[in-house]
Amino acid sequence: MEFEPGGVHDLKALLARMVPAAGDYEHNRLNHDSNSHAHQRASLIGPSEAIPVSAGQLALGTWQQIVLLDFDDRPRERTVVIQILS
Repeated sequence: MEFEPGGVHDLKALLARMVPAAGDYEHNRLNHDSNSHAHQRASLIGPSEAIPVSAGQLALGTWQQIVLLDFDDRPRERTVVIQILS
């Protein structure tokens, strides 16, 4: 999708309808936690992306860019791994 304000708003609204933050989640009960919605949302979006490279450049559409989505409800340290296959 395009990373633009309308699309971002619509994606957030879709995920909030599909997986509400205030849902009744077993993960939260068992782990005394509050971020089960983040796990569920991440499972829908997926953990990775494959992007072709052409002539040394990322082959993205005109309005596309790489965006990291983090659904957790508190700050965490994250590691991004980039792997180039040729």
